[in-house]
Amino acid sequence: MKNRSELRNSIIKILYQIFIYEEIKTPYQVEDIIQEELEIENDFVKEMVHGILEKQEEIKQLANQYLVDWEYRRLSKVDQAILALGIYELKYTDTPSIVAINEAVELSKSYSDEKVTKMINGVLDTIYHSEEGREE
Repeated sequence: MKNRSELRNSIIKILYQIFIYEEIKTPYQVEDIIQEELEIENDFVKEMVHGILEKQEEIKQLANQYLVDWEYRRLSKVDQAILALGIYELKYTDTPSIVAINEAVELSKSYSDEKVTKMINGVLDTIYHSEEGREE
């Protein structure tokens, strides 16, 4: 059984594949992609992937609002996936903010360079601090 950090890594791989399919206009079934990545069904992964896809436009807008000298659509697909996961966890789940930010930063350290990791950390931190009445 994978822990939450490992599951988030799987979510990034699933989102990456979906984002590529969308860019090249290839039909896909979300459930098939999830099934290819996971050995057993996992509600956390399903809920996160479907939630991110459902809120994709809002996530992109929010990212662009807080990106400085970057543009969401110009990020690599893996960086888009990491940022989307981080924003989704911050805004739409009960995951503690510090956990959502740290997990995204750790994923970024595995897949991206230091500049991107700092950018992801900065965007998520700014989103967190800009949320009025945020309960922690």
